[in-house]
Amino acid sequence: MAGLRKAKKEMRLLVKQRLANVSIESRNSKALSSAADARLAPFTAQKVGSLLRPLPEFQAANNISVYLSMPKGELSTHSVVLDALRQEKRVFIPFIGSTKQPGPDSPKSVMDMVSLHSQEDYISLEPDSWGIPTPSVSSTEKRTRILGDDDLVSKEPIGSANGTENLDLVIVPGIAFDQKLNRLGHGKGFYDLFFQRYQQIKVTPNGGQIRMPFLVGLALEEQVLPTDQEVPTGFTDWPLDALIVGDGRILRRQS
Repeated sequence: MAGLRKAKKEMRLLVKQRLANVSIESRNSKALSSAADARLAPFTAQKVGSLLRPLPEFQAANNISVYLSMPKGELSTHSVVLDALRQEKRVFIPFIGSTKQPGPDSPKSVMDMVSLHSQEDYISLEPDSWGIPTPSVSSTEKRTRILGDDDLVSKEPIGSANGTENLDLVIVPGIAFDQKLNRLGHGKGFYDLFFQRYQQIKVTPNGGQIRMPFLVGLALEEQVLPTDQEVPTGFTDWPLDALIVGDGRILRRQS
């Protein structure tokens, strides 16, 4: 386990250095921008949206989850969120809260997905310490949560909709991706734990009537490893079903 953590840490540093060497002009052309610019400028994120839109899984999806991008180091999802809302899809975004009783074998915080109400709601979100637009704790009282269990300090919204919604597709962030569609995250484990809990809470108890959502990654060209390199993975790491790359490629996992 220590060796896996070390290998992941080294790969994160390698890819972050690669991204740091991308020129400002190149970054702008690939949708790496400030939070304000990401909301106002088209950039290549719109190109990525044009590749995502025709995917049969995206077209068929009613409920989708979209990560809200950091100011730098990953493709902006601004146009993806707006496009999904225009298509009247239900859009859910990450919300991280503290666990009630963290212990040595349980995390201090976990992630759930909460609903966005509208474009106006999305634009009104304030950035957190990472610069990521994030719903306030108080606003979760009026948002539907996907898992809806009691792990989070914020237990809202109260009502039958809490935990009854399922996800058809999840757009996942990452630092590095390989040709087998393995993903290297930021090291907190939020997404892998969310998928594990989703399977435990929704998929397994329903005998396969509820499926895992289709997992799609978005990547800059510099984040995709060459064919002779792979992301170090463990048994808790979830592979993607598809990867959309800023250079126009779409990679799909072979079944």
